Parts: sequence; C-alpha cells; structure tokens
Amino acid sequence: MNKDLDTALVWFRRDLRADDQAALYHALRHARRVWCAFVFDTDILAGLPRQDRRVEFIRDSLIGLDAQLHALGAAHGHEHCGLIVRHGHGAEEIVRLARQLHVQAVYLNHDDEPAALERDARVRGTLAGDGIALHASKDHLIFERNEVLSGGGTPYSVFTPYFNAWLKKLDEFYLSPYPVSRHAASLAPVPQEFRQGIPSLEALGFEPTNLHQLKLPTGPTGAQALLEEFLAERVDRYDATRDFPAVKGPSYLGTHLRFGTVSVRQLAREAWHRVQAGSSGARVWLSELAWRDFFQQVLFHHPRVVEHAYRAEFDHVKWEKGKHADALFAAWCEGRTGYPLVDAAMLQLAQSGYQHNRLRMVTASFLVKDLGLDWKRGERWFALKLNDYELASNNGNWQWAAGTGCDPQPWFRIFNPVSQSKRFDPQGRFIRRYLPQLAKLPDDMIHAPWLAKPLDLQAAGIALGVDYPQPIVDHEAARQKTMARFDVVKQAKAAKAAAAAARKAQAAGVD
Repeated sequence: MNKDLDTALVWFRRDLRADDQAALYHALRHARRVWCAFVFDTDILAGLPRQDRRVEFIRDSLIGLDAQLHALGAAHGHEHCGLIVRHGHGAEEIVRLARQLHVQAVYLNHDDEPAALERDARVRGTLAGDGIALHASKDHLIFERNEVLSGGGTPYSVFTPYFNAWLKKLDEFYLSPYPVSRHAASLAPVPQEFRQGIPSLEALGFEPTNLHQLKLPTGPTGAQALLEEFLAERVDRYDATRDFPAVKGPSYLGTHLRFGTVSVRQLAREAWHRVQAGSSGARVWLSELAWRDFFQQVLFHHPRVVEHAYRAEFDHVKWEKGKHADALFAAWCEGRTGYPLVDAAMLQLAQSGYQHNRLRMVTASFLVKDLGLDWKRGERWFALKLNDYELASNNGNWQWAAGTGCDPQPWFRIFNPVSQSKRFDPQGRFIRRYLPQLAKLPDDMIHAPWLAKPLDLQAAGIALGVDYPQPIVDHEAARQKTMARFDVVKQAKAAKAAAAAARKAQAAGVD
C-alpha cells in the first residue's frame, strides 16, 4: 500500500508485545520508517518501593519485546531494529524523542485512567505545536468507552445486562489479531546514538525482588507459555476450580494482561471458540475478561470513583479512625488478624504480589465489614502490592466488596471468614502453606484455632497469642456494628426518596 507518512514513532506503555499490537500495526501500515520507544516514567515510578516486582517484570518484559522487534526487522533484512528506552518524565521524554527523530506522527494505544488521559492530552497539544500528529487506538480491551451502551445510550451500571450486550456484540471482527508481521518491513534501524539497551534495575533506582524465585515468566514468550498450559490443562474446568486457592485453577495471566505482554483479543478468541463448543469453564473465564471491560468503562464514564463511592450515599458512611483503626489496618496488612484464611491470603500477597481472586473478596470484606475500615485504605494497599494492579479493576472490585460501587455485593451481605475458609479451603491446605505454625491442627480446627480445646492446641504446639494471634475482632459483633454503620445509607436513601416525592407533589400543585 502507499504510505502517507515517511516517519513515525510508536510509544509503548501497557502493551509490551509486538504481535497483535494495534498502535504498532497502524504505524507500520502508514509510515515508511517506524521506530519504537518505551519510557520508564518517573512520574509513576517515584512513589514505588525500591523493591517492586512490577518494575522488574516490566524491565524483563522489555527485553522480550526488544527481541521481538529485532526478529521482525531481521526477517525483512533490517538489522538493529529494536526498542529505544528512556528514563524520565513520560510526556517530556516522548516529545523530545519525537523531535530528535523528526517523526511526522506518534502512535499509541488508549489508556483511560484519568491521569493518563490528562498526560496524553498534554502530549497531543505539545506535538501539535510541532506539527506532529498523535494517533491513538484501542488495544487493551475488547470493548471500551462507548462501544457497549444500554438501549437508552447510557453506560451500564449492572454487569449482567452489560455482559449480555457484550456477548451479543462479540464476533470474529473484534477478536481478529492485527497482522503486524505482514507490515514489519517498515521497522527502521535504531540510530546509533539511541542504541543504549534496556537499563538495569539499579540504573532505574530499583533493586532485584523475588520475581524469578516465584517462577512468574515475563515478556510475550512467558505469557504464551502460561496461556498454552492453561488452555491445555485447566480452562474447561475453570468454573469448578477457580474458587479454591489450594487448587491450580486460574490462568495466572493477570500481570501479563495488565502490561499487555499478551493480547486480550487472543485470550477472548480462545475462550469464545471454546464457548461455542460448549465449554462452561471457558464461558466463566470469558466473563472475567468482560468484567475487566466493564470496570474500565465505569472508570471512563465516572472518573469520580477514584476518590469517591460510585453510589454517592455511601460517602456518608463513618469508618473507624484513629490509633486503634491504624492498628487494625496494620494487623490486616501483615496477616495478624487471627483469622487463618485472611492471614494466609495477606501473607500470599506480601510474599508474591499475587492474591487468589476468591481471597481478594474475603480479605476485602473482612477489612470493610469486620474491621470497619474505609475501602479506600485497602484499595491503596492492593495498588501498592499487586503485580497485576490496574486502577479500574482494583477500584471496581473494592467497591463491589464494600457494597458502594457498580452492581455491588449488597452492603448487608457480610462474608463469614470462617465459613469461607471451610468452604473453599476445607482441608486447610492453603492455610498450612502460609501459616506453617498451624500445620499440626486437625482440618476441622484450623479454620478457627481459638475454638480448639486447650489440649488440641497443646498437641499442635500452639500457644494462642504467642505462636498465632487471638482474633482481633469478633465476627458476629462486627457484623452487628457494620449493619448499624450502614444505616446512614438507608437514611440517605429515605431522605432522597422523600425529597423526590416532595418535588413531584410540588410539580403537581399538591399542597
């Protein structure tokens, strides 16, 4: 095809792969020479701990992306193709690089987080002043923004009708991969002055973590290995196994989805084809991908959820504060609540940056409805610790658990951490992995050690309060307190209804 541009730059962000990559595809189709860049953005990195698995995951994944670009270029007879990596303020660095390379356009993929939208708008304006176009594409979602709306043209606030509309719209067109390799002859060799390689963690101001000990494969190659294993061994049983933390049931692709080392179109395509063949496991997995789209469209249309409850009346809830609340929060973070399933889950998060999906619901419910702490505290902790953290899903799931968000778990539904433990870790296998001090307790006692008889505790070598803490809160008493705490929501709803009735009566001329 005839190219309308001579030069272009692709800005990689949360899309760290060369295959089925929308921005890269469009740049290669429209420009005769295309360079690729990634910026370690100090605006994002500044608030992170010096040991952060996500930074190490990104850095290792860039090595894989660079290798992909090199191979694509080499296949078309071009040597020295690859990734240009910068370290600095993202918006400033990409503009500076675009000027240095004298490109006519910058290509990127959408990022709908509020701060990212503001940054990209600023970049667009600066580039426009230099006569450089900016082109943005959808890449990390199946459907985004206004693509799935209700019959009335408004965003959905309940997942089930959203998912039904999402499924109805889904077809091969939306799942088709972008054929990047077909157009890769346009990849340009990296100029000599920019061939600086991928910086070390130390050069970025970070230190190695236990990422490799966790055996979480990185980069596009690692993502494909995980996907192939999941499809071959577990996807058709996903619906039956995904809730049990001691069972290898999930795909473990969350971090790869977050950083785009795998295409969401590929995942949805694999799931959708299996759904057509009758796989109930694949249908549930596909619905999880749709939940991701759902929460992203909530964030796009309602950015206020970053700081507020989606349902405004829940902003009136009075959470526990002060030194006692801080002590409760520290115990939750550190796995010292005295509830084994909660503690094991929080230790899993601390040690690996991963927490099983069922346990994310359990720990979130416990923080909000047993400890009476603001869901935003938990949301921020997960944002700091989760390898697969992304704002929309983290916010949406925390508001779901707290009962404050879109299509939430009702605020009066309160998970019993002991019942959840007995149901989803019946033999205590998960608990024993992270709390070895409880390993000798019988299966029927490990879920609530404080109920065990003194002789049983002695036989297991456990002194409560020494080897393992007493519960920091009584669940039943906490449940009653939560019901009272959320009374303000009922009052707010009643006041709103009364005000609406008064307005209606006034409009009708009724005194």
